[in-house]
Amino acid sequence: AMLLLGGAVRRFLRVGAVARSKMMKNWGVIGGVAAAVAAGMYVLWGPITERKRRRRGLVPGLLNLGNTCFMNSLLQGLSSCPSFVKWLEEFTAQYKTEQNLSAEHRYLSITLLHLLRALSCQEMTEDDVLDASCLLEVLRLYRWHISSFEEQDAHELFHVLTSSLEDERDRQPRVTHLFDVQALEQPEITQKQISCRTRGSLPPVSNHWKSQHPFHGRLTSNMVCKHCEHQSPVRYDTFDSLSLIIPAAVWGCPMTLDHCLHHFISCESVKDVVCDNCTKIQAEGTQNGQNIENQRTTFVKQLKLGKLPQCLCIHLQRLSWSNQGIPLKRYEHVQFNEFLIMDIYKYHIPVHKSNQDELNQKNSEETTPGTKDGIAVKPSDAEQPAGTKPLFMNGASSSSFLMSSGTFPLAALPECSSPVYLYRLMAVIVHHGDMHSGHFVTYRRSPPPPRKPFSVSSQWLWISDDTVRRASLQEVLSSSAYLLFYERVQPRVQHQS
Repeated sequence: AMLLLGGAVRRFLRVGAVARSKMMKNWGVIGGVAAAVAAGMYVLWGPITERKRRRRGLVPGLLNLGNTCFMNSLLQGLSSCPSFVKWLEEFTAQYKTEQNLSAEHRYLSITLLHLLRALSCQEMTEDDVLDASCLLEVLRLYRWHISSFEEQDAHELFHVLTSSLEDERDRQPRVTHLFDVQALEQPEITQKQISCRTRGSLPPVSNHWKSQHPFHGRLTSNMVCKHCEHQSPVRYDTFDSLSLIIPAAVWGCPMTLDHCLHHFISCESVKDVVCDNCTKIQAEGTQNGQNIENQRTTFVKQLKLGKLPQCLCIHLQRLSWSNQGIPLKRYEHVQFNEFLIMDIYKYHIPVHKSNQDELNQKNSEETTPGTKDGIAVKPSDAEQPAGTKPLFMNGASSSSFLMSSGTFPLAALPECSSPVYLYRLMAVIVHHGDMHSGHFVTYRRSPPPPRKPFSVSSQWLWISDDTVRRASLQEVLSSSAYLLFYERVQPRVQHQS
C-alpha cells in the first residue's frame, strides 16, 4: 500500500510539473503579445502620457532645478500672453538671416521664444516636463548671476528679462551709415556696390519704437503750483510693470484693484518747491530792480498713464515693514476681475476751456468718464446719467458680467461709457509662504486649439512646477494675486462700428 501511494504521489507531481510548464509557456506567449501590442501603440500614437496631455488640453510643466519656482511661474505667465510671443517671433526674425546659426544660444530672445512656444503648445514636444536651465545659462552671458539655491522673486526676474531684452535690442543697429542712406536713395546702385562701400552687407533698418516689447508703457508726472495754479511741463517716464501699493484696509470694505490703482494716481503734496511763475510774478511787482529770491511753494503732483502697453503687468506689493524694521508679508485678498478697464487712469492732454465744448462734439467717442483736464477724479453719483449707476468696477463687479465664453458684454454698458482701454486677464502668479521662504504657482489660460489659433480659451490651468491641473475662473479670482498679466482687447462695440 505504501508503494502504491508513493507511485501515485510521484505521478501527481510529474503531471503538476508538466501543467506548470505549459502554463508558464502560455503566460510567456501572452506577455510577448502584450509587449508587441504596446510597442505598436507607441509607434502609431506615441506615449500614452503625451496623448493624455494633448487630449485634456494641458501644457507641459517645468522641472524645479532647486528653488526655481519663481522662474517656472513667470515663464508660464509669459507664455499665456500671445502678443509677447508674437513680438519675440518678429524680433528674432532678424537672426534667421545670419549665417552663424550656431551662436543662437547666446541670444536671450531666441532662448525665451523656444521656451514660451513649447509652454504654449506651439512647438511639439514629447516631454510633459521641460527643463528651463538654458534660460539661466543665457542670463549669465548677460551678466546676471541668479542662484538656484537662494530665494528669488518672480517680479525681479521679470525686470531682468525685460531690461535684458532692451539691451539686446539696443545692440542692434537702428540707424544706417550715412553712405548707406545715400545709396538706398539710388535704386540703380547694386547691392554689390553697397557692400564694397560699407565693407559688408547692410544692417537691417529697424524702427526703434516698433521694436519696443509689448510690456513697454509710459507714465506722466503732472506738477501744479497750489499758489498760482501754474502747471509745470509734463514729465514722462517708462515702465514695464505697474507696482501698486495695497492701501490700508477699511473695516467692512473689501480691497479691490481699483483701490490700488486710485492710490497709485492719487495726488500728493510736494513742499518747498521753487515756482518760476510765482518768482516771475513777484519780480514784476517790485521796483528799482530789487533782487528777488526764488519763491518756494507747495506743488500738487499726480501720476497718470501716458501710454498704456499692449500687455499690462500689475505687481501688488505685499512687502511691508514693521516699526522694528522687520519685513512682513501682507496676506489680504485684493479683488480683481477677468476684465480690466483703464480709461480713467489714462492721461489726456489738457485743452482750453473755450474749446472744450467743440472738442467734445468732434471727439465724443474719445472722451473718458472720470477725467478732467488730464487729472483723474473719482466719478460720483451726481456725474452719472440720470437713472444709471456704475455697472462695472475693477475688482467689484457682479459675476453676471463675466462671460464664460471670454467676451465682455459691452452692450450692457451705456454707449457713452464704452471702454477704450479694455484688458483681459491672461495669467495670475501667486506666492505662498512668508517673506523668507515660500513657493510660486501660476494660474494661466489654456492655449487655444490649433484650428483656432487666434481665439482665447476660457479654460484655466493651475501649475506648480511640473504639476498641471485644470482650474475654474472662480478659483483664479479667489486667489491672493502677486502678479497679474492682462492683455488689451478691442471692445465689441468698436468692431461693430
